[in-house]
Amino acid sequence: MPFATSIEDLRSQAQRRIPRMFYDYVDAGSWTEGTYRANTERLRDIRLCQRVAVNLDGRHVRSTMLGQPVAMPVALGPAGLAGMMHPDGEIHAARAAEAFGVPFALSTMSICSIEDVAAATTKPFWFQLYLLRDRGFSASLIERAKAARCSALILTLDAPVLGRRYKDVRNGLSTAPQWYRPRVLMDFVRHPRWCMDMLKTNRRVFGNIVGHAPGADDIAKMSDWKHLEVDSSLTWDDIEWVRRQWGGPLILKGLMDPADARRAAQMGVAAIVVSNHGGRQLDGTPTTIEALPRMVEAVRAVPGAATEVWMDSGIRSGQDVLKALALGAQATLIGRAYLYGLAAQGQAGVTRCLEILAEDLELSMALCGHVRVGTLDRSVLVAETCPT
Repeated sequence: MPFATSIEDLRSQAQRRIPRMFYDYVDAGSWTEGTYRANTERLRDIRLCQRVAVNLDGRHVRSTMLGQPVAMPVALGPAGLAGMMHPDGEIHAARAAEAFGVPFALSTMSICSIEDVAAATTKPFWFQLYLLRDRGFSASLIERAKAARCSALILTLDAPVLGRRYKDVRNGLSTAPQWYRPRVLMDFVRHPRWCMDMLKTNRRVFGNIVGHAPGADDIAKMSDWKHLEVDSSLTWDDIEWVRRQWGGPLILKGLMDPADARRAAQMGVAAIVVSNHGGRQLDGTPTTIEALPRMVEAVRAVPGAATEVWMDSGIRSGQDVLKALALGAQATLIGRAYLYGLAAQGQAGVTRCLEILAEDLELSMALCGHVRVGTLDRSVLVAETCPT
């Protein structure tokens, strides 16, 4: 397998290795894909201040998330269908994260189940919940996460309905199953290695919900939220219900408005994730790096708030991580970046993704005159290129 020097290398390898249906599922946004593209472009536009004559001995990128030590302030965020990028994909990603020393979050819409990942790892991971109309089943998912020793619960709030993703529609990964169209079948034929690898595992359906949600054994059907029956009536009262059911650290993902950040901090949640779902939900929103400073300010304005502010969407390098930290994020989550690695090289690709981010973060931090991520602030950024 070719050596990857950047996340872009992993993306290119992934595009060649897996069928277009699943590559496009990862590498796509909603509607015009304007927000999807802008997330990375706005991060790229922020300039860094180079400093010299600074003692850089002993530098490292270690940090904490939710009070626990991490090798760098990056976690593998929840990603549906990871097990279709590579057989048993969630297991491989979780093992890579565990070995590297960063958190891994398992999606409700994973191919490998909570129990599968728990049996394959030795350290606690996080579980991400889509709140379903069936409160009994939602409660059972939470109990399964507890039984698997998950150390935090992520409640995703920005997907009560599914954004319009045209690539998924064209590829047959949509409301109407179209797996057997000639174009789709020919695409599978062009990727024999992926097909052979997937035949070696029996994990090819949604492991957490099979047997409950109608059509959970059909990935095409389950790409539409109406089959999963996500609760589109979710309110802050329901968030409080989830917090009571869980009883542990709760992370709210998908916040973009300062009023929501303040309310979350007042509620006392462990962390919020400033996220526009990677540009996969509401096209036309601000980028997450543009929203971040106001979200940080809103949380800090709440007396006694201990809520951590994290960011995802658009991160493709360690420099992107540095920029988020400099603008007030305490940590970041990645999705596409590690999925590219998973699709390209399996567990080794996820590890390489993490290595690239850590190496880029450490080197860039040093060239900005810092030896610890905890000292990063706006002074490392060219002011006129920063969001306010």
